[in-house]
Amino acid sequence: MVMHKQHIEFAPVDREHGWEAAPGYPEGSGVLHKILAGALDESAGTGSRTRLLRFPARFHTRTPFVHSYWEEVVLLEGDLWVGNDSRGDGGERFQPLTYACRPPGIHHGPFKSVGGCLLLELHDYR
Repeated sequence: MVMHKQHIEFAPVDREHGWEAAPGYPEGSGVLHKILAGALDESAGTGSRTRLLRFPARFHTRTPFVHSYWEEVVLLEGDLWVGNDSRGDGGERFQPLTYACRPPGIHHGPFKSVGGCLLLELHDYR
């Protein structure tokens, strides 16, 4: 089944409500996401979604990520570090309004944020 995004015409984004624990991150980590449009079915390898992803201050991942879909990411607010070690040390710091585009199968991360950050992510199976 092919999933398509719905038509949305400049609707306001509620930045306070509708956030959920983001799958793929440790339970209780405080990493939240809010789906803006679409749906992704990783088990079937179909769909596309647009979401906001929020890292809390002092959060870090321990290992790189790899997934089977295309991913585009814009850092909207805060600080994002890429390539830290499992303790959260090191990495390269990125500022707001930086962009990444990753094809399926690319290892990326680990990630950390010292002060917290907000990302806009587009995921899709092409």
